[in-house]
Amino acid sequence: MIKAHGRLPGGASAVLAMGKLGGREMTAGSDLDLILIYDHPEDASMSDGPKPLGANQYYARLTQRLVAALSSPTSEGVLYDVDLRLRPSGSQGPVAASLASFKSYHADSSWTWEKLALTRARVVHGAPRLKAELEQTISGVLCIARDPAATLTDVRDMRRLMIKEKGSGGVWDIKQAVGGLVEVEFIAQSLQLLHAHREPAILDTNSFAVLAKLETSGILDRTNGATLREACSLYHRLTQVLRLCVTAAYDPASSPAGLNRLVAGAAATPGIATAESLLAETQLRVALIFEKMIGR
Repeated sequence: MIKAHGRLPGGASAVLAMGKLGGREMTAGSDLDLILIYDHPEDASMSDGPKPLGANQYYARLTQRLVAALSSPTSEGVLYDVDLRLRPSGSQGPVAASLASFKSYHADSSWTWEKLALTRARVVHGAPRLKAELEQTISGVLCIARDPAATLTDVRDMRRLMIKEKGSGGVWDIKQAVGGLVEVEFIAQSLQLLHAHREPAILDTNSFAVLAKLETSGILDRTNGATLREACSLYHRLTQVLRLCVTAAYDPASSPAGLNRLVAGAAATPGIATAESLLAETQLRVALIFEKMIGR
């Protein structure tokens, strides 16, 4: 990029990881949710290379090269699929976002679901000054006091829409089942939005860590906190095994005995029937906590 187009004088960029990468919860087959953020002095309008580019085009081109490096098909397959849809204005917006537009969007225009997603935003690369300013911006957005009733209504509406579009699956649909991983994550994210203005120390991109902090702060009682942390751990262990071993929906009745033993081992149970019972019981307990804290 520098060889072809030079540098933008005074310009800087940062890569913001969202989703599973932001939360340090990657599984086999996870894609990368990324946002490239850039900043530059107002008077730096063009790069200084042999083929100069304007600032917006320069960072758009840089983003495209980054995505291509990570996701281009090769003889050994694709390294990662990259998803840029969590950037401001989604697929309708530019592929790279200026720091000013990122600040403005989350201050004035972002929806509740985008603020939930922002709880998992983590700067994985960037110039130190931009990295610090971006982290401060994210913390500032998350620590704004907000209307609890309106926020919970939005979360309930989002969960209802997810069930309508994707279904809630059976007990082995670990992510989407009622009481499944999505509901654990929604609880962790929603409680951050509701309480971070008074307890900024609860903020964390990792779901398990957030739940521990919520329990320590007294926002979650010890019983519910322990239940949700145990559920989070169980769901992630099972997901890792199933993502590695199956490409379709998992059904113990039609799966090889060896796979069922692996799944039971991930659940720390003696057999697959016990694992299924544990999973169903855990989902029921999580669903009751979700209904109590968020609503249904």
